[in-house]
Amino acid sequence: MSDRPHEYHGPERVFSGVQPSGALHLGNYLGALKKFVTLQDRHDCLFCIVDLHAITVWQDPGDLADQTRHIAAAYLASGVDPGKAIIYAQSRVSAHTELAWYLNCVARIGWLNRMTQFRDKAGRNSERMSVGLYDYPVLQAADILAFKATHVPVGEDQKQHLELSRDIAAKFNNDFNVPGFFPLPEPLISGPGARIMSLRDGSGKMSKSDPSDMSRINLTDDADTIARKFRKAKTDPGVIPENPEALGDRPELANLIGIYAALADMSDQAVLEQYAGEGFGVFKPALAELAVEKLRPVTELMGRYLADPAEIDRILLCGADSADEIATPILAEVCDIIGFWKG
Repeated sequence: MSDRPHEYHGPERVFSGVQPSGALHLGNYLGALKKFVTLQDRHDCLFCIVDLHAITVWQDPGDLADQTRHIAAAYLASGVDPGKAIIYAQSRVSAHTELAWYLNCVARIGWLNRMTQFRDKAGRNSERMSVGLYDYPVLQAADILAFKATHVPVGEDQKQHLELSRDIAAKFNNDFNVPGFFPLPEPLISGPGARIMSLRDGSGKMSKSDPSDMSRINLTDDADTIARKFRKAKTDPGVIPENPEALGDRPELANLIGIYAALADMSDQAVLEQYAGEGFGVFKPALAELAVEKLRPVTELMGRYLADPAEIDRILLCGADSADEIATPILAEVCDIIGFWKG
């Protein structure tokens, strides 16, 4: 790293979060949770349950706390260790909302108007959407910058929001003449499982909100359900090719190959070499068997955690205290930089 004054010189730190807005699925596991386990051994990590983001659309108040515990149980069952990483609920750390307001006064309307995800979600109903959904990317920037996180594991659909976080951080540093105060967070996108697609449509991402349960493998699905979903997954009449180049116009096959590769820690090329020339009658059962083998321990451990909500709550409360310890002095510095009266 050079000694240019605008660069951040603090510790490397990873921040990421998952919304408690529905059952987690295979895409969440391969695209996020499995990566969290690797990251916790390499970086200081905060893994948040982003319940403030969840309420940008309606959530049943009677379900929200249990949904938060469900995400925490999935973190723990996947191998995230509260002794190595901080696991907490976003709403229990006030720095998120406090910094979000300060950053709202730095961000610009034109920047938010360019965010494609709001337009995609709102469609023709943008006037009826909550202000929170529109302002979601600024809260996301606050999530990251409240801890001066330097790296964020994100999917391609969130990359634009991370770019906004970088713009907001740079503008704050520039406006208040504090070079390098906030880092410009970098994305962590690469690797197997970065983007798992729907089992019913290879052009769309696997999603908790898809009305068809057959489009995804839920972490709570049993072996028979997993086998049935893969058996009915959309494919084409061809056979498994030898080279990845042949997957270009076969999105559903490319998705299934990618899932197998991520579960088995293999390259796409290695999977294709193993099954080249085979039909889906051979490949789909093999994929289902592999998925059951890899997910069964997670599902079983999730069940044990969910049967002990008091232990989940203890972990979340300890995590919130640890997150607060990091964010509180950073927020105090922010208030000094802005010039707030101290009394």
